[in-house]
Amino acid sequence: MHRSVRDGRRAPGLRRVAALAPAVGLLTALVSCTSQPDPLTTPCGVVVDGSGSGDATETGFDAEAKLKGSLMPFLEEQKCGTVEFAPITRSSKASSCQVTEVDLDPPGSETTNRDSARAKARGAAGKKALEELECARTQNGSDVWGALDRISEAMPGDGPDAKLLVVSDFAQYDKEFKISRTDLSTAQKRETAIDTLVKQRGLPGLKGMHVYPVGLGMQYDGRPSESEDFEAFWAEMLEGRAQAHVHYDYR
Repeated sequence: MHRSVRDGRRAPGLRRVAALAPAVGLLTALVSCTSQPDPLTTPCGVVVDGSGSGDATETGFDAEAKLKGSLMPFLEEQKCGTVEFAPITRSSKASSCQVTEVDLDPPGSETTNRDSARAKARGAAGKKALEELECARTQNGSDVWGALDRISEAMPGDGPDAKLLVVSDFAQYDKEFKISRTDLSTAQKRETAIDTLVKQRGLPGLKGMHVYPVGLGMQYDGRPSESEDFEAFWAEMLEGRAQAHVHYDYR
């Protein structure tokens, strides 16, 4: 078959383009492999309830099941970069139960698979949370207020950027204040109860934080009027007094 001079001149150029194509593809793949996701900067906290009310056979609130079901979605969806832990026990602030903070965006090299490293860190956080829960259960009691105070002190200055997961039925019960024996039937009575707690213990530093309760009021299942009063008490405490933002995404 006869080929024109014009065709013959074009062929070497086409060959050069063809030769360059694999190199361009390799470079593109290399750039795509080394590009890293945005850093995770949200400071997060997790409070776990070790009280007897966390036993599902007694109250319907299963603290361990709720923790396992909510923790991973919370850490991933809220883009948590670090996570601190606090227990709910008979005296939460003084409790010896303590696990170390977890870095959920650990440093790596340019070749590190960031998604894999982050997933591994979240898995480590899950184990730490269960360790905290196991320890809290050996001390029993239900000082929710003290746990909120403790976690707020572990996350100082984080304010509006902070996200807090509280896995508890919020049944405050200790030697000084037993919420189940407190009349919460009116706004005035709820305000008086909060005044009492603030006077005794101060106000947890939750201002501006985003708080995600998991299990709040579950012990009142089947008793809607009591549940409404109980939830109104905590709404006034968390949003009205502490000036936190409350969300129920993982309830």
